[in-house]
Amino acid sequence: MAEPAPEPTPDTRPPAPEPGPDLSLGLPGPLELKRLDFRGGEPRVPVKLMEGRTEVTFSPRSRMRLRFGGPEDKVLDAPGGTRWSVRATQGEPAKVTARVQLGEFRFSDKEGLAAMQAEWRARGLAVRTHVLGSVYGIAGKVIDNRRYLLLTDEALTLEAAAERQAELLRRYATRTVLFEEVHRPARAILEVKDEQGNVVGLAQDRLDAETPDAEGFDVRQVEYGVGYDFHAFEDRSFRGALQFVVDREGKLAVVNVVPLEALLKGLVPSEIFARAHPEALKAQAVTARGEVLAKVGIKHLADPYLLCSEQHCAVYRGRTGEAASTTAAVEATRGEALFSAEGRLVDSVYSAVCGGHTEDNDVVWGGPPDPSLRGRPDVLGPMDGRPTPASLGAWLSASDLPTACRLSSFAQPSKYRWEKRFTAAQMDALTERLGVGPVRALGLSERGVSGRARVLTVAGARGTTQVRGELNIRRLLGMLNSTMATVEEERGAEGQLTGWLFRGGGWGHGVGMCQTGAIGRAEAGQRYRDILRHYFNGAEVAPIY
Repeated sequence: MAEPAPEPTPDTRPPAPEPGPDLSLGLPGPLELKRLDFRGGEPRVPVKLMEGRTEVTFSPRSRMRLRFGGPEDKVLDAPGGTRWSVRATQGEPAKVTARVQLGEFRFSDKEGLAAMQAEWRARGLAVRTHVLGSVYGIAGKVIDNRRYLLLTDEALTLEAAAERQAELLRRYATRTVLFEEVHRPARAILEVKDEQGNVVGLAQDRLDAETPDAEGFDVRQVEYGVGYDFHAFEDRSFRGALQFVVDREGKLAVVNVVPLEALLKGLVPSEIFARAHPEALKAQAVTARGEVLAKVGIKHLADPYLLCSEQHCAVYRGRTGEAASTTAAVEATRGEALFSAEGRLVDSVYSAVCGGHTEDNDVVWGGPPDPSLRGRPDVLGPMDGRPTPASLGAWLSASDLPTACRLSSFAQPSKYRWEKRFTAAQMDALTERLGVGPVRALGLSERGVSGRARVLTVAGARGTTQVRGELNIRRLLGMLNSTMATVEEERGAEGQLTGWLFRGGGWGHGVGMCQTGAIGRAEAGQRYRDILRHYFNGAEVAPIY
C-alpha cells in the first residue's frame, strides 16, 4: 500500500489557496469539468439536474452566451426569454469497470483498515486500498474529507461485479457497494436548435451556457424522484450556469454549475421546514454548507458532475425550491461552517428526529470516535439517567421526557415513538439472502449511548448470523426507522410464531444535529451557534470565505 500524504496538524496545515485557482479533482478527459472553482472566493459546484435524456429545452432569464468549445471555440449570444434545445446524437457509452468496495474508513482509522484487510485476505480474497477525497486549506481552516476504501483487487464488468456482490452477501452476510472507474469516457454530438427547430451549431461532448449577470436559466421537464414512488417531471428555474454534457450511457446530462450559497438557497428548504424558527434555519444552513463541502470528490466518481440533486446527495430544486425564510438563514450565515478546536471541518451530519438522545458516530458507522460527534441527551430541562440496554423499554414508553424533539412545535409523534410489525413471512423474505432459513429468533445488541443497536443477530432453521452496522440493519429491514428499538416475537393462539414487533424511537441514524430538536431548542430561546455547540460537542462556527 502506498504511503498516504501526511495528515495535517494545527502546526502543519496546508496554506490557503491564492485567489483565482481552480481546485481540480484530477480526473481525466471530459471529467475534468468536475472541479470546485474557488475564483471569486465562493466555490462553484457542478450539480446534476438530470441525465439519460435525448433532448432538453431551456431558456435564459437574461442575455445568454453559449460556448461550443473545440479549436474554433464558437460562441452564440442570445437575448433572455428565447427558447433553445440541445439534443444528443451518435452517443457512445463509456467503458466502466468496477471493484467491490468492502469497507470505508475514516482517514485516521488505519487500524480498522488493516484489520479488515487481514480478515479478507484470510478468506482468500485479494484486496487493495484506495484514498478517496482531498485535503485543502481555506482561510486558515482545513477541509479534509479523505477516507480509505478497501476494494477487491480485480476490476470487473458491472454485471460481474454485481454477481460478486451477491456471492459475498451469501457467503459472509456482507453488504457492499461498487467502486466504479471510467476507462473510456462516453461521447456524443450535441446539437443546438433554436425555437423553430433549426440546428444552429454542433459540439463534441460538452456545451457551456451562462448569463453574465448570473440570472440563470429556466429548464423544462426536469426529471426528479428517479427510483422512488414519486418519480415525476417539473419545469424549474436555476441560478448560475448550465453545462450540457454526455452521461455514462452516451446520452444527455444537464449540470448546474452554481455558487455554493445559491445552491444552499435551493437545498435547505428541502432539508427542514421553511416555517421553522429562524435560529433553527440558520443552524440547518451551517450544517448543510459543511455537508456539501464534505461530499465533494467522494460521490459520483464515474459521472460528469460532483453531486446530484436527489436524496442520494441532497435534494436541490434551484430557484424553484427557494423560500424567503431559508434564503434569509443562508444569507445570515454566509460562508460559515463548523470547525473543531484543531481547525478542521466537522462532519456536520444530521437526522430528522433523534428520539431524545443522539448517538456516537462509531456506533452507527464504525471507525474511531469523532470528538465532535458524541451522543448526548437532547433535553431542555433536568432529567435523570439515560437509556441503557436494561432501561430502553421504559425510556421508549415514557410520555413526559423533556426532550427537544418531543417539545418542538414541529414534533411528529409517529417519528418520535413508533411501532413496526413484520409477519414471519415478511421477515423470512427480508433475510432470505442471509442463508439462515426461516427465522426463529432475532436480537439487537451492542447498543450505544442512545440505545441504538449496532448488531442484529438472526437465528434461523439453517444457522445463525449477525448483521453489523446500524445502517446495514435498517437497510436489511426495509429502512427501519431507527435501531433505537426493542424487538419481540409475536405468537398465535396455538403458540406458533406469527411475526416480530419492533418498538422504537427516533427517525434516522441519530448522529449530529437532531433537526426537530434544533427547532425545539430555537423555540426555547437558543441561538444557532449554541444549538450547534450542543449537537456537535463544542465545535465552533467560523467563516471560510
